[in-house]
Amino acid sequence: MSGKQVISDLRGRESNVLQVRQVEDRAARRQFVRMPWRIYKNDQHWVPPLLIERAHHISKRNPVFQHLQWCPFLAFQDGKPVGRISAQVDRLHLERYADGTGFFGMLEAPDDEQVFAALFAAAESWLRDQGMQRVRGPYNLAVNEECGLLVDGFDSPQFVMMGHAPRYYGARVEAHGYNGVKDLLAYRVGTDYVHSEVQKKIIHRAMKEGGRAKMRNICKQEFDRDLEIMRDIFNDAWSDNWGFVPFTAAEFKELGSALNLILAEDMVKIIDVDGEPAGFMVVLPNVNEAQRDLNGRLLPFGWLKLLWRLKVAYPKTGRVPLMGVRKRYHNTTLGAGLALALIEGIRVATAKKGVLYGEMSWILEDNKSMRAIIEGLQGTVTKRYRIYEKNLTL
Repeated sequence: MSGKQVISDLRGRESNVLQVRQVEDRAARRQFVRMPWRIYKNDQHWVPPLLIERAHHISKRNPVFQHLQWCPFLAFQDGKPVGRISAQVDRLHLERYADGTGFFGMLEAPDDEQVFAALFAAAESWLRDQGMQRVRGPYNLAVNEECGLLVDGFDSPQFVMMGHAPRYYGARVEAHGYNGVKDLLAYRVGTDYVHSEVQKKIIHRAMKEGGRAKMRNICKQEFDRDLEIMRDIFNDAWSDNWGFVPFTAAEFKELGSALNLILAEDMVKIIDVDGEPAGFMVVLPNVNEAQRDLNGRLLPFGWLKLLWRLKVAYPKTGRVPLMGVRKRYHNTTLGAGLALALIEGIRVATAKKGVLYGEMSWILEDNKSMRAIIEGLQGTVTKRYRIYEKNLTL
């Protein structure tokens, strides 16, 4: 299909009123990247992403495309772009689950039934052509990237590498036959929490008695080594989680390269048990707090503002995007001690930098053990994201 060819509108014929086209040229990709600015222009809680980062995200340089096939679409009304969606097939997911599941993502649209219907029709048709029997999403673009649709917690800005959405999205998605299959939670945790006596004993037992566990900062001089340690722990720790797909070495290196620019060594903790890496935790300065007024642009002086805010002023909030304790320690007292020790190590480091609170996200709603740990630290749920699914064979 050429970039100019029209996918039929809701009336089943070509129309100058509402058309959906595949994104195939540079101009269309630019429109695709800039679509959120049309949707959120009056939303005071939306934080514009950096345009250069979003363009890179959908470029061939993103290593996710080593195992992900995708097709982006734009909806046009009277010749103007009004909405977007993507459809994806993830080879690693299919190799692991063999369930005929494809994905949708990058969804942005006005509160218009026809636009939503046309976008979903295009994405679902493409997925059927790829042999998919089920569609799940939103994934932007894969499970180890931004995923889930915001369904609760619209009254505050999204944290770095998390999504935002208008209130009407959930109802529009559900109106097209999608059912929620999994909820993801974002917790707010202050850096001033006080451990209970039980928690103190659990940490003490893990870290002090016999000296089994040792915690250290990431080493920038051995950054590649420590990145691979964290990837190995993550892929083991999360392997039984719903929807899990392992991080590839290329993906984790790409992520690490980006994080290396903004992370201090004490913002990443690795914990060993008997000399073997057993867990890790990463906290990011909330870049969204620092870039909120840049409107997605680093030029001409946006990069100076961002650099000063990250290196000098430093954000008052942070986010924990990555954390894991090896599977063999799950549901054990030692495992709880390792998790609590990592959280305490990160809390001390962030508090020294003036961080007031952080977001731990995302957490599976049915991950009872992790939720119990966070809620034991006075953590409260501030946002809820939902993964939807639909049968394509009916």
